[in-house]
Amino acid sequence: MSYRYLCLLAAGLLSTTMASAQTSAPPSATSSPIAFAIHGGAGTILKSRMTPEGEAHIRAGLTEALTTGYAILQRGGSAVDAVEAAIRVLEDSPYFNAGKGAVATSAGTFELDAAIMDGSTLQAGSVAGLKHIKNPISLAKLVMQHSPHVMMIGDGAEVFAMSQGIDTVPNSYFRTETRWHQYEHMRDSVAGTLPKSSYNDPAIEKKYGTVGAVALDREGHLAAGTSTGGTAFKRWGRVGDSPIIGAGTYASNASGCAVSATGTGEYFIRNVVAADICKRVEYLHESIDSAATYVVMRKLVAQHGDGGVIAMDSRGHVVQPFNTEGMYRGYIDANGKPVAELYK
Repeated sequence: MSYRYLCLLAAGLLSTTMASAQTSAPPSATSSPIAFAIHGGAGTILKSRMTPEGEAHIRAGLTEALTTGYAILQRGGSAVDAVEAAIRVLEDSPYFNAGKGAVATSAGTFELDAAIMDGSTLQAGSVAGLKHIKNPISLAKLVMQHSPHVMMIGDGAEVFAMSQGIDTVPNSYFRTETRWHQYEHMRDSVAGTLPKSSYNDPAIEKKYGTVGAVALDREGHLAAGTSTGGTAFKRWGRVGDSPIIGAGTYASNASGCAVSATGTGEYFIRNVVAADICKRVEYLHESIDSAATYVVMRKLVAQHGDGGVIAMDSRGHVVQPFNTEGMYRGYIDANGKPVAELYK
């Protein structure tokens, strides 16, 4: 696929979204404004180290996810369905650390995590340590809707998936050449066959490619979802914040807040970042901007925790603070304006 084609694709998708926003039937007087936002991960994301082709792929992926989720909201669909659909797009892309583009563990395998939460009911579904599920976000949604549990892991989660009719894929499905190159460099460096300076290789830049989405639907309901391949070269069954409700994913109509996070998961877990932001909005009556900025730019920075969040309030206001060099992110606001950004 050529760079020119990708640029035209991204431009076309944005134009289509804007046109449909202008021609869709106006909401009723009692309906809520709709809003949608996504992220594709934070980290050392510098324009100077990004190829034009790579940037075009990322922008095209973000744009497709944005338009897919927003179209559902425009048709009167639920925030939960919009979040799932957009994240599936990013999981199917090899350019994000989720689904097809997941990073490898230290054993050279792939283990995926995801979570989704319905702010109208506080129902949530979470999965971790998956090795054979193509779209973890869809399994998380099934856990939420068709089981009495919130979280399932490993083999048990995959048995549940098969009971729900979800097809499995071989673990090798998730391997891409770029991620495998990253894995080999990290493996060889740990083994002492490469100097530590090899980590300056752009192919193994420090990125947290976790993907996520937050949405506000016409009923005024909020939802959030997050999906990830975890951290590169992770060991011993490590699980980060993405599938942990309250840490990397949280939504609550009562709080008027939905959050999806990306970054060094251990810090987001210790600080229960997503829920902390929402509870600051609910209990301290802070704006979504103030709450998210405080937690990401002050609380996490003080602990040397890096990453970012996308957060949305019940009026459709979106904020996307991050304390890293960049974060793949985008949103379509309550006025139908699409935005996709990569750098600081």
